[in-house]
Amino acid sequence: MDEFKVRTVDLQQVQTQPRHKTDGLSSSTLVLRRGQAFTVTINYDGRPFDPLKEKLIFRIVLGPIAVEVPVSRFGQPSLTQWTAVLERSVPNPTGPRALSVTLSSPATASIGVYTLQLRVEARLSVKTHLLGQFTLLCNPWCQADSVFLQSEDLRTEYVKSDIGLLFKGSPGNIVSRPWSFDQYEKGILDICMKLLQVSPQHQADMGKDLLNRSNPVYISRVISAMVNSNDDKGVLMGNWSGDYKDGVNPSKWSGSADILRVWSETQFRPVKYGQCWVFAAVMCTVMRALGIPTRVVTNFNSAHDTNRNMVIEEYYNEMGEKLPIGRDSIWNFHVWVESWMRRPDLGQGYDGWQVLDPTPQEMSGEMFRCGPAAVTAIYERRVDAQYDVPFVYAAVNGNVHRVIVKNGKVLSTSIDKNRVGALICTKHPGSMHMQDITSEYKTEMDDSTVHTLSTDVRRGEGTTGIVAPQGLAVSLQLLKAPVVGENISFNVIITNKVAVPKLLRKHVNAQNKEYNRNPTGTFWEAHGDMKIGPKETVTIQHEISFKEYMLMEAEEDSLVNLAVVIEDVKSQETVLASEEFNIRSPSLDIQVQNEYVVINTQQVATVTFTNLFSTAVSGELIVACSGLQEKIQTRLTIRPRETMRMPINFTPRMAGAKMLYASLVLMNPLTILHGFKTINVQGS
Repeated sequence: MDEFKVRTVDLQQVQTQPRHKTDGLSSSTLVLRRGQAFTVTINYDGRPFDPLKEKLIFRIVLGPIAVEVPVSRFGQPSLTQWTAVLERSVPNPTGPRALSVTLSSPATASIGVYTLQLRVEARLSVKTHLLGQFTLLCNPWCQADSVFLQSEDLRTEYVKSDIGLLFKGSPGNIVSRPWSFDQYEKGILDICMKLLQVSPQHQADMGKDLLNRSNPVYISRVISAMVNSNDDKGVLMGNWSGDYKDGVNPSKWSGSADILRVWSETQFRPVKYGQCWVFAAVMCTVMRALGIPTRVVTNFNSAHDTNRNMVIEEYYNEMGEKLPIGRDSIWNFHVWVESWMRRPDLGQGYDGWQVLDPTPQEMSGEMFRCGPAAVTAIYERRVDAQYDVPFVYAAVNGNVHRVIVKNGKVLSTSIDKNRVGALICTKHPGSMHMQDITSEYKTEMDDSTVHTLSTDVRRGEGTTGIVAPQGLAVSLQLLKAPVVGENISFNVIITNKVAVPKLLRKHVNAQNKEYNRNPTGTFWEAHGDMKIGPKETVTIQHEISFKEYMLMEAEEDSLVNLAVVIEDVKSQETVLASEEFNIRSPSLDIQVQNEYVVINTQQVATVTFTNLFSTAVSGELIVACSGLQEKIQTRLTIRPRETMRMPINFTPRMAGAKMLYASLVLMNPLTILHGFKTINVQGS
């Protein structure tokens, strides 16, 4: 009878990937999760396989590292080592014969792109067969994996979901920004793997890097550095200048796939440009693709404390203008990610969410990266814990000292203990709402501060003020959440706390502001003298017209620093109140004709926008969605008070929760509008 001869080997990609929760991930290889078995079918000719006459040995290769795994007739898959167990032999006297072998990887295997070989050793010959490649990912479904997450709902949200919301603006006027993580888009998983290959760690010592890739702490530090381009061939170049002519305005990105593809197609040249929410969203894509549960987090009023003294100094002149003095700054919002993993390096109690920040701000281990910093360590102020806990702790805590100066002399100082880290939030699992996670980072707010802050997040109305011990109180009150195209209305409320009348001098000042730095020049101001009676409260209304604050560069939302200084003419006592707020863009409305959306069936959505501006507006409308369709781009002009209704045909390619999102980039006025609609796509 003819000798045993391997004809073909079937890696059973179609059957295996759904079991490994990797179906939908687009790769040139089979995609597996570590710590989980998979079956390979060996089709052969000749006489039936005889384990006494032939030895089958799988060779599993990752770069310079190789593991030889003999096929055993007995045994169980192992969580601690590679195993190969013969399942069954299919006798077929007349036709092809088949063997099924169950292979399993340890839950601590390194992630990467492996090559699979089969060696057949017979008495007179040795033959090696190249079976192909497979990509091995972390496995949050496997209890022995260091990224194991208990809840299926949370695994669905933080690993499988490809839609998200990023939160921007200010605590009193939160902007929900749709983002498509795109981990299922064609070729994206392969590009995420390239990030690891291109990293300086891999280039410097391939073997050491590949061994370290068993550990999500190591992986996350590599990715945190590789998402920015500051000291490697990383993905994104940051730009906060307002000049994006030679690249893409960060506000125009709406998904990760375009960014990752441009980086890959240009031989790893940095993509221009990113800001914090873009860096974080791209990192979330890469981590979810690698199988590490990850969410995007926004910290409102995020301190960048350069001298690490936990105090942020802000200086105003006597006219209410904020001065660009000092290196410390408060970003109106800052966006990072949290990834879920065990932290055996920190001892007991620090497993769970870890802060990772790919926005290049400070160096960590001689590279621009941050984390993983255990959220529990930040809460407990364990500033000795790896990695970068003091930096993140300062970002969510710290006192703000506000100083009024005149001709180099300090007129007054006030302390605000509650402004930094006023709200820390993320997308709520399973819904398109915000989840407040401030209490995971810090204890209750300190009510002993002399500065009072009261903000209604839902309505976007807020008041902020200071009570001075000498008896004057001043506060600012926005009358409604500001929207681009409308006037900004606000009250200055002054209270005389003593029983004698006063002559006061009032200075109100508004400055344009970037979210990550001090304001630029004044664009609106109001000054005047006034009298106030004993124990009297006076309310003065002001209005800033749209023409006075029109934007210079297209942004999703413009930020304003508004301040008032009240001076008692007789005593020369001064008191300050300030409020930083965003002017949000109007939103686009999206409706789907048929609420019951079925996979591979054409559907119709309508994007609606009413032009409330007094002039015609023109711009480019972009509609897209991960797992639904290719992007649709169209130029349009809308007359004043006209309503645009744009029907969009789309065909969903994947089942599950998907998001249809649209952006309208207007040239006059310069602003970017967004809208989104979540769709639950049914399987066929």
